Amino acid sequence: MSDVRTAWRSLRPTSVGLTARELAVLRRLDTPAKIQAFLNRIPINHEHDGETVLSVREVLRQRRAHCIEGAFVAAFALWLRGEPPLVMHMDCDLSDYPHVITVYRRDGCWGAISKTNGSRLRFRDPVYRSLRELALSYFHEYTNKRGEKTLRSYTAAFDLRRIDPALWVTNPESCWEAHDRLEALRHYPLLAARQIRALARADPFERRVGKVEQYPAPRKPARRR
Repeated sequence: MSDVRTAWRSLRPTSVGLTARELAVLRRLDTPAKIQAFLNRIPINHEHDGETVLSVREVLRQRRAHCIEGAFVAAFALWLRGEPPLVMHMDCDLSDYPHVITVYRRDGCWGAISKTNGSRLRFRDPVYRSLRELALSYFHEYTNKRGEKTLRSYTAAFDLRRIDPALWVTNPESCWEAHDRLEALRHYPLLAARQIRALARADPFERRVGKVEQYPAPRKPARRR
């Protein structure tokens, strides 16, 4: 397995199976800010037909994405620019949903690219001295529908070159194997139990603002009587 992983790490992003047209789209994204703007323009994946984990190719083809799917695209775009395709998995209380972001470094500090339907868990400028600091920058805004702050842990930066690109770049099916690899990574706690018990809820104004979505789910047509 180590020899295979070494072979994947030595691959060039232009040789993993994307077409020239697909590569051309991603080559235009030559800064983290441009990658983030590109993800923002892609409608959110509401998963109306069931859960998905779309590959880079399928996001470009279907023009929809949620967090891990956007993270794959952002990581690959960085890889095209000669940077490692690094992602971080952040886990939470069972009442909420985990989040995956793409991370990058500038002058020794960490930043993040993030696909989300709200406004609060998005891009982070590279000003954080550690991945823990970066993860904590999401803490206050990471809330469930009851206004409870739910972020609990984060992983080290994971290099997606450790996974066969066929599983996350060109996979025509949902990338569950890549998803499970990230979910199974060692997670580092952000809070002690006593801190969790003392957390305040978001106030009503914060909760109302947090409901604003860039791509609201389409309303179901009313049933005829």
